[in-house]
Amino acid sequence: MRARDGLDALDRFQQRHRVLGFPLAVRQKYSDDQGGYLAATIAYYGFFSVFPLLLVLVTVLGYVLQGRPHLEHRIVGSALGQFPVLGNELKQQSLKGNGVALAVGILASTWTGIGVLLAAENAMSRLWEVPRPRRLGFLAARLRALLLLVLLGGGLLVTVGLSALGTAGGNLGLAVRLGVIIGSLVTDFLLFWLAFRLLAPTGISWRCLRGGAAAAAAGYEALQLLGSYYVSHTLRHASNVYGTFGLVIGLLSWIYLTATVVLVAAEANVVATRRLWPRSLRSAPTDDANGSEATDAP
Repeated sequence: MRARDGLDALDRFQQRHRVLGFPLAVRQKYSDDQGGYLAATIAYYGFFSVFPLLLVLVTVLGYVLQGRPHLEHRIVGSALGQFPVLGNELKQQSLKGNGVALAVGILASTWTGIGVLLAAENAMSRLWEVPRPRRLGFLAARLRALLLLVLLGGGLLVTVGLSALGTAGGNLGLAVRLGVIIGSLVTDFLLFWLAFRLLAPTGISWRCLRGGAAAAAAGYEALQLLGSYYVSHTLRHASNVYGTFGLVIGLLSWIYLTATVVLVAAEANVVATRRLWPRSLRSAPTDDANGSEATDAP
């Protein structure tokens, strides 16, 4: 009985204080919406999308590095040169450009990238509780995913490169490296703000999505910095076999954590916009007539 009284007291306390009530409401709605399952789905498609991108990267490097030994030396010394298998190929100067491999890699990257964004579209519809009849159809959903892939893909590649430069750029001054990281953070914020607006239901203003975009940008930037540090300082000392295993496990974990951070930030937008807080710790989700789980504030 005392434990129950203590839980009731904690429940009343968190409902009176925003600093506890809001994040607990976000956590509860994330659990109600099966956010972990949605993040795992995005991570599944995201993991397979990496390999076609690596094929494109290797092929492009084969073209770019031909006849440029100074550029090749700089890349070998970067975080990219510490990747298992790829780093060895760079050091042995055995990368060659191949038109067929480049075409296959671009097509496969487009296909898998659309799969990632379709999973993200489904997750956002679930978080915003968009009824199935109001969701985009087969063709429209894929066209929107292709548009997002074009708009966001290039920007995210730029931010990844900037974060890697800020972490591994030992020859750069501290002020320059901090400036690179800040520039990457601002770019991340704009990209997430755009993505949240395109994936949110009509009628949701840009202002309502600003806080979640800032949280997603900060979390994503932190994960990028940790990932660059992991590659530069951990995998560089591993053998080719164990380094490959470490890369696969680390990459899958990084993609899942990234999806989790983004979905939690999007969930915070939903809770703040629809005033779904404070809510009781004892409240349970209810299923509406459209098959989505409704999360109501008390």
